[in-house]
Amino acid sequence: MAAGEPGAVQDGSSKGGLRAALGGLTTRGRSFLAAGVAAAVCAYVLGQADLLRVGLLLAVLPLVCVIVLYRTRYRVTGTRRLSPSRVPAGSEARVHLRMDNVSRFPTGLLMLQDRVPYVLGPRPRFVLDRVEAGGRREVSYRVRSDLRGRYPLGPLQLRLSDPFGMCELTRSFSAYDTLVVIPRTVPLPALRLAGEASGYGDGRQRSLALAGEDDIIPRGYRHGDDLRRVHWRSTARYGELMVRREEQPQRARCTVLLDTRQVGYAGAGPDSAYEWAVSGAASALVHMLERGFAVRLLTDDGNAVPGDGSDGFAGSTQESADSAGLMLDTLAVVGHSDGGGLSRAHDVLRGSNEGLLIAFFGDLDEEQTSVAARMRQRAGAAVAFVLDSARWSGGLDPSAVGAAPAEKRLRQLREAGWVVVPVEPGADLPALWQLAGQMRADTQSAGNGGSTGFPGGWS
Repeated sequence: MAAGEPGAVQDGSSKGGLRAALGGLTTRGRSFLAAGVAAAVCAYVLGQADLLRVGLLLAVLPLVCVIVLYRTRYRVTGTRRLSPSRVPAGSEARVHLRMDNVSRFPTGLLMLQDRVPYVLGPRPRFVLDRVEAGGRREVSYRVRSDLRGRYPLGPLQLRLSDPFGMCELTRSFSAYDTLVVIPRTVPLPALRLAGEASGYGDGRQRSLALAGEDDIIPRGYRHGDDLRRVHWRSTARYGELMVRREEQPQRARCTVLLDTRQVGYAGAGPDSAYEWAVSGAASALVHMLERGFAVRLLTDDGNAVPGDGSDGFAGSTQESADSAGLMLDTLAVVGHSDGGGLSRAHDVLRGSNEGLLIAFFGDLDEEQTSVAARMRQRAGAAVAFVLDSARWSGGLDPSAVGAAPAEKRLRQLREAGWVVVPVEPGADLPALWQLAGQMRADTQSAGNGGSTGFPGGWS
């Protein structure tokens, strides 16, 4: 029983033996059976025929209910629909259940129960009255989680009972759905900075083909092309309609790097430093995709998402929504790495010029600071949001946790060309995003814009 896909439950001899049906006797049914057996024994000992008849009635009634319920033949189909199937942490999703009686006989009283993880809330239960032949019933419930992840919903269970409440049988659907709880994302301000390179978005430029017939690169005609761009010489040469490819958009690239080392973060829970970094990475990649950048998500263990396309970056604008969904699904389940450091991410970045690099770092020791500094050499521009887990975990006095060495490491990143933004506990990402833009403008006004500037306008 999946979303949009019906599942069916049929009660009959194919659904277990009579022994399983007897195991479904309720407390009332067992009490009637025990009282009937006791009355029959007493009637035999005392020689009371009337008492024997009463005992037989008490004992036979629950057995008849078991047989009737066991032999009941009707088919029930169920459909589950999630609205929506992907929600940010802290938001609610509604689960719609629809039950259809597709048999020719009405059902008895049905108890509907869906299995959900405890983090999504209590297990929903519904009591459905008699469903007529060909009828349907629709119910819904809400789920919510403050923790990101992938949570299975189902399978759905039906509990059948007889009119006297003597017996209950449970039937289950086999299919289930998955609710994806992605990290929280916040809208970021659109910054248009000087020194923009080519790409889509506010700072787009296009590389034009050189003038002259010999420099034109033709391509095959596509539906919707302007007929004024038809290149007749190439059309005659190739025997098919060819058009001039006069401009080729160059899409600016952006890599969002997430540091997932467990040693880089202290504490756990929705308000921890690590969850802030995951949420920040999600917000950054969604924002950059909306601004027209080709974006990829990179973790410290060297895994890049999406893995297909040009150099692992997101595809065309039409594919941006799918790419964002894939990266957010990855962030929904991303956990801590094995602590191997940032070297594997550096190996991925040093392959070519990566354009804009946005990193979310946890605690950096001297070795990891050196690796991060070398990452800047292969990026057109870089900004780092650095979290101090000691402050996040307990709000300790910076002088007691080694603020001087931490400031030294931040200075080393700045000297390497990073725009470094320290992140305090509970910091507001849009404000930090705006602060990074101001730091960029101050650097430019000081005459050092070339070393730390954002290509294509960081917007």
